[in-house]
Amino acid sequence: MQTREEQDSIGKKDVPVDAYYGIQSLRAAENFKITDLKIHPRLVRALAKVKKAAAISNRNIGLLSEEKAEAIIQACDEVAGGSLQEQFIVDAVQGGAGTSINMNMNEVLANRATEILGGDKGDYMVIHPNNHVNMGQSTNDVIPTAVRVAVISMLEELSEKVEDLHLVFKDKAEEFNEVIKMGRTQLQDAVPIRLGQEFNAYATSLIRDKKRIKNTIDDLLVINLGATAIGTGLNADLEYVNNVTSILNEITGREFEQADDLVDATQNVDALVGVSSVLKTAATNLSKIANDLRLLSSGPRTGINEINLPAVQPGSSIMPGKVNPVIPEVVNQVAFQIIGNDTTVTMAAEAGQLELNVMQPVLIYNLFQSIEMLKNGIDTFNKNCIQGIEANVERCKNLVENSVGIITAINPHVGYEAASRIAKRALEEDKSVKSIILEEGILSEEELDEILNPHEMTEPGIAGKKLLNK
Repeated sequence: MQTREEQDSIGKKDVPVDAYYGIQSLRAAENFKITDLKIHPRLVRALAKVKKAAAISNRNIGLLSEEKAEAIIQACDEVAGGSLQEQFIVDAVQGGAGTSINMNMNEVLANRATEILGGDKGDYMVIHPNNHVNMGQSTNDVIPTAVRVAVISMLEELSEKVEDLHLVFKDKAEEFNEVIKMGRTQLQDAVPIRLGQEFNAYATSLIRDKKRIKNTIDDLLVINLGATAIGTGLNADLEYVNNVTSILNEITGREFEQADDLVDATQNVDALVGVSSVLKTAATNLSKIANDLRLLSSGPRTGINEINLPAVQPGSSIMPGKVNPVIPEVVNQVAFQIIGNDTTVTMAAEAGQLELNVMQPVLIYNLFQSIEMLKNGIDTFNKNCIQGIEANVERCKNLVENSVGIITAINPHVGYEAASRIAKRALEEDKSVKSIILEEGILSEEELDEILNPHEMTEPGIAGKKLLNK
């Protein structure tokens, strides 16, 4: 392999001659063999946009020549468009508060800009990673800013998936609106409910998740670009500091605001903890839904079996015909991972010391993973499970009719004492509540049909005729 020699403050090192990364990136790749996963592509593209904003700002105030600036801007556009992704070689989890990520970007952009100007990679006399690409910046303001640029777009995509799933649950709620079934508390028969009401409740929880996602996006619009190392703006021109955020807004189409207190914004990552918390809450809601669907579809012969989930793959290597609820199962596992990630994010945020949180790489890694897993999990849940759910209408009806739970609906019509006696007899004699009432002549078939109407039993108020005072 042909190499070129590069030098930094530690010493000299051979770098592959065709590499756009440089010596600091190579050192980091060798030092941090942790996850075998590289910088998330969304962070790479977002950081390139931040670097472009910096280059334009420095050009506008005369600190960066037009020629150098244009070459850097072109390189930024290429990387932001997805080019040279393979040149970002540092591990996602690393020491140094993200300096390796920043330097990997600085070196790639410097070498590509040098190439654009007709120079050779590694000739930093043309475009220097620190002096030119990183001008007026620090890892400690460009990385947090880039994270917010990336996370906002990822959360918007997640929000769309949440909305898609919400609409499918609403459709299912309407489809199942007349399907009467038993509601259960503590896994015991409670009172009747319509299957559509259960599915509508799932849809409602997703509305809250979507609202929480929107609120956290608003919090992420406050950035510390211009803060440099610790929030004091050292080594950044005041005009640059005052203008770079508006330039980033033009590039991204966002409405970022520079933090009023740049020292606070550089020290603290609570906005990212807030994002992780919202993801955990959404994952928890989703996992609860998945648990419900696994229970409701259990069987098919010896379980609840009130709904059928789509059969997406054979369920056993030994039991012919067995089909498992694999999609809800994977949704549960997605939730477990996100909940664990939230703990890591929380601990990483708490571990910040004085003017900087050096644990941001593991925070970023876990946060990005949570967003991607939740987005993909919701999409899989929607397309491979929820859309194809069918109700076992007769099974639902039979369970209601044979459950003692319907005595609660009859109670206002016959009185508590009579209802208790009927329930006890139904359990002891293994008879339905309805058959005992008819046998004893307490109510007529017509009166029972009116009382046990699905909407009568599952909505506030009593439309049927009360016989208690007769």
